[in-house]
Formats: sequence, C-alpha cells, structure tokens
Amino acid sequence: MTWHDATAYARWAGKSLPSARQWEKSARGQRGRIYAWGIEPTAAKANTAEAGIDATTPVSRFQSGASPFGIFDMCGKVWEWCSSEEDPGSRQYQLKGSAFTSPFERAAPSLLNAAAASMKENDTGFRCAALA
Repeated sequence: MTWHDATAYARWAGKSLPSARQWEKSARGQRGRIYAWGIEPTAAKANTAEAGIDATTPVSRFQSGASPFGIFDMCGKVWEWCSSEEDPGSRQYQLKGSAFTSPFERAAPSLLNAAAASMKENDTGFRCAALA
C-alpha cells in the first residue's frame, strides 16, 4: 500500500497517520527505550527476518514485544508509513518499525527509513492515530 492509500484510509476513518515523532514515542515510551520492550536486543520479541516466518502475523503473536503503552508490533511485522516527510518537499515519507523481511538490526524504533509516497511493497503498511 502506498503512502497515498494509507493517508486516504486514515482520513476515511476520521483519523490520521502518526507523525514519525508520535510513532516513535508510542513505540519507545516516555523514557525512550531502545526497543518497544526495553533495552535488550531480543530478536524473539519481533517478527523480523530472523523469525523465519516470512509473512505478517496475528497481533497477539509477539505479546512480549509490546511497547510501554501496550501497543503490539512496533518492531518488525511491516514498515509503517508516517505523515512526516523525510525532508520538506521531498515527497519521501518516513517509515518506522522494520518488517518481516528486515534483519533485526533494523528493528529499533529510532532508526530512519523513508520511501517515495508511491512505493508499494508487501512489507509496508500503516496504523492510524486519533485526531487531537
């Protein structure tokens, strides 16, 4: 799904895509953990390439990898579109979280990734944020 598709769905649902900053805070918590679950690099807590699943999984699969806010799959599963442009006017939007196709080293929520708004891959998705 492209960034345009994700944005259109979020608007239809009366929500928005989170900014990269909102997304990262949701993943890392108030204290800025390295990973959603803490500071230890534990590949078994995320659906990354090392899991060998090679597909998305149900939300309940990696419960021990939940963020401090109880949000699942903030590391691994699919790259998630954010509303934030990489650079103003670039038409490249930030992606967060890594994916089932990515090595665990890419799973830290603070890492940067971006793609053209028209990019469409099977390891890319989104989540909605409530409008304030």
